[in-house]
Amino acid sequence: MRVQNLTRGAELADRAVHANTSKLRKTGLLKHESLPEGEGLWITPCEGVHTFFMKFAIDVLYLNKKREVVKLRPNMGKSRLSLCLSAHSVLELPAGMIAKTGTSVGDQLDFQK
Repeated sequence: MRVQNLTRGAELADRAVHANTSKLRKTGLLKHESLPEGEGLWITPCEGVHTFFMKFAIDVLYLNKKREVVKLRPNMGKSRLSLCLSAHSVLELPAGMIAKTGTSVGDQLDFQK
C-alpha cells in the first residue's frame, strides 16, 4: 500500500504491508534482512514495538485512530523497546525516512491500497 504524509506532501512508502493479524503483528520485520526505501510495515492495533533480534535500525511513527502522528522514534537501533500508550497503530519505515520527509508530530497520514 502507499503511505502519504498529507501535511508535508511527502511519500513515506509505496510498498507498505498492513500487519493486521496476530501472526503478522508478531512476526513484524523479524525475518527481514533489511528494509529498503519505499517499503514499510503498518501494524494495527499496536502501542509498542521492539527491535530485539532485528538486523537493522528503523524509523517508528506512532499514530492515533485518525492516523495523525502522535510520537516519533527515529533511527531506532537493534535491541530496543518503544511504547506509546495513546497510539492506535505503528508505522515502521527505513531509518532516515522521518528526517528525509520532515515528518513531525501532528502530521496527517493517508494509507491507500
